[in-house]
Amino acid sequence: MKKALIFTLAFTFVIFTGCQEGAAKKVTSSNTAATPAAKATSVQTSSAKTSGTPVMTFDKTSHDFGVIKEGEKVTTSFGFTNTGDADLIIVDARGSCGCTVPEYPKNKPIAPGETGSIMVSFDSSNKPGVQQKSVTLSANTSTGREMLRIKSNVTPDPVKQQQREAQARARQQN
Repeated sequence: MKKALIFTLAFTFVIFTGCQEGAAKKVTSSNTAATPAAKATSVQTSSAKTSGTPVMTFDKTSHDFGVIKEGEKVTTSFGFTNTGDADLIIVDARGSCGCTVPEYPKNKPIAPGETGSIMVSFDSSNKPGVQQKSVTLSANTSTGREMLRIKSNVTPDPVKQQQREAQARARQQN
């Protein structure tokens, strides 16, 4: 029993210490040029200065869709510019919920001065009321993470609202 406890503690220690690296430390030229298209892109941008730090400057970091109907799918674009002095590489982008889906230039080097965009789609199905969602970007910036936010006020579908209320009444009776 003692050996199992020691093994579990050692394993937990290794896991926690191994996950301390940020996204910026994980991005290297060897793991970004994995595909032929990425290799061609990295060759084209190899003349760019890479000794500094990339900086993502957004035209906006939040968007309010206003009032939308339940079931609508809405999309917005977040434009950005690499205002740093090294190639910017976005490694990952994740929505805070399955209803929020980002599209982004994954592992594509963006040279200093170049622009790009991140498309964020929100599906309001089964999401009545005020909704606030976020998209977390993992990139090789100094912080390693950038955050985008969206919000909306979803008016409930009358039929679905009646179904939800009936289910709530049924739960209260039990």
